[in-house]
Amino acid sequence: MNDLRIRCATLSDIDTVLRFWRDAAEGTSISDDHDGVARLITRDPGALLLAERDGLLTGTVIAGFDGWRCSAYRLAVHPDCRRQGIATALMEAAEQRFITLGGRRVDAMVLEANERAHHTWAAAGYRREDHWRRWIKPLES
Repeated sequence: MNDLRIRCATLSDIDTVLRFWRDAAEGTSISDDHDGVARLITRDPGALLLAERDGLLTGTVIAGFDGWRCSAYRLAVHPDCRRQGIATALMEAAEQRFITLGGRRVDAMVLEANERAHHTWAAAGYRREDHWRRWIKPLES
C-alpha cells in the first residue's frame, strides 16, 4: 500500500472520475455529470477523495460534511484493484477529515441491492440502521 496516494480531486479530474464511476461504481446518480461534480469540488474542495496508484485512479469516496452530518458517498474501487485495502485507506482518510472538521458520526449511502458493499461497510465497523436504510459509524476524536 506504500505506493497508494490519497488526494483531493480538482476540477481537472472530473472527466476521469466520471469514466471511473461508470466502470467501478454500482449504479449512477442524477448528479453524476460534469456540472454536478464541478459543484461539489467548487463548494467543498476537500470532499472528493481519490486513491491513485502509479498515476492511475483506483478508488474514490465523497466525504461530505454539512456542519452537522458526515456523509460518505461514491466509495468505489476499480474491479481489478479490490481486496487490496484501497477502500479502507479511502475511508480512513474520509474519517480523519470528518474528525478534523468536528464530525461525530458518518452516514453512508449504500444501494440496497449491492450486497458486496454491505459486507464491506460492515467489515469497516459500520452498522446498518434498517429504519433509515443507511449505514453509520460513530467517529472517535
